[in-house]
Amino acid sequence: MSTSVSRRRPAWAGRNYSLLTASAVVTSLGSHGALIAAAFAVLAAGGGAGDVGLVAAARTLPLVLFLLIGGAVADRLPRHHVMVAANILNCVSQAAFAVLVLAGEPLLWQMMLLSALGGTGQAFFSPAAEGMLLSSVEGEQAGRAFAVFRMAMQGSTLGGAALGGAMVAVIGPGWVLAADAAAFAVAAGLRAFLDVKHIPPRAPGGGLVSDLREGWREFSGRPWLWGIVIQFALANAVVAAADAVYGPLVARDHLGGAAPWGLALAFFGGGTVLGALLMTRWKPVRLLFTGTLCVFPLALPSAALAVPVPVWALCAVMLVTGVCLEVFGVSWMTALHQEIPEEKLSRISAYDWFGSVALVPLATALAGPAESVLGRPEALWGCAALIVVATAAVLCVPDVRNLRRRTRTVTEAPTGSDRPEVIERA
Repeated sequence: MSTSVSRRRPAWAGRNYSLLTASAVVTSLGSHGALIAAAFAVLAAGGGAGDVGLVAAARTLPLVLFLLIGGAVADRLPRHHVMVAANILNCVSQAAFAVLVLAGEPLLWQMMLLSALGGTGQAFFSPAAEGMLLSSVEGEQAGRAFAVFRMAMQGSTLGGAALGGAMVAVIGPGWVLAADAAAFAVAAGLRAFLDVKHIPPRAPGGGLVSDLREGWREFSGRPWLWGIVIQFALANAVVAAADAVYGPLVARDHLGGAAPWGLALAFFGGGTVLGALLMTRWKPVRLLFTGTLCVFPLALPSAALAVPVPVWALCAVMLVTGVCLEVFGVSWMTALHQEIPEEKLSRISAYDWFGSVALVPLATALAGPAESVLGRPEALWGCAALIVVATAAVLCVPDVRNLRRRTRTVTEAPTGSDRPEVIERA
């Protein structure tokens, strides 16, 4: 049976890759509905924009605090053990959140505490998961493998967001949170079967602090890496404010509630599927230059919410944004896989994640006050402007413009050798 399955899948889609893809689909289905459910649970309990922002910030703050430690731990311990433990913590926290919502009106501090536990699990999970994925494929087909993985994961976003929004509207946010807890339990079971024997044992080092310093040297020595991380520190912050705080409020006041907002997020997921499908065929040579150009459209959803445009126009904007962002995502993963040594993947991923989410708690917490001071449309236009400025700035980094995809050309074996010569070309 296993031989038959192996013959049906591509050579680059090994056992670990397949398990990682299946588990990512399961968690993506649950979590994208849960994001909508959490926001509307706060609103249903009588909270406003500031309370929605505080709950979102409570999830992201421990993510920022523990990411670097999570990356170092994942490069020391078997990565799949770290992933399973994190999934279990997420399962427990979401289940407790669901029980509180279903039982009655949850208190704000309770929702913040459970969101913080979920963020802690994510802090340890994300570097381990990205390191595991990057080490599960090799060769010239890595870009295609990442595109297929992201296509599967984002495809589940399409169903998760639409189904989550509909479920919130029909049966309430508590059941959506319960479904997310079940998804984490299933994913933990799948990830328990990952095989890490192919990863060389880590040499004894100077401890956690030494590992963090080594990861920092690797990170800070690559301008393209820290340049794009700074760019996304700003971009992710304002997108989080728009999606977690302003989006649900605009949906409630102008679009008809949770279901239309869930539909718009589903169109974004559909765009990412199309973008990933495009990247299974397209291999841009200038990886980061092409990817960064495709970040400019990330400003469009904030602008559309600022107007606000009708639901059909918002869905169209989200679709285009999803396509463009996925071009960046696959290009970024391919660059990391190509340039970063395997034994440092989780630490570099941690620094990447840390920079990318560092400003999110501040942005989501300040989203409500910013709305009060500036007005909601003005705050959203500011979000769009920051994305454009940050993306234009990172194009000034030479390595972002010039880093190229490497290809491997096989030539005839030299005389007296049984192996072909492999030449790497930029």
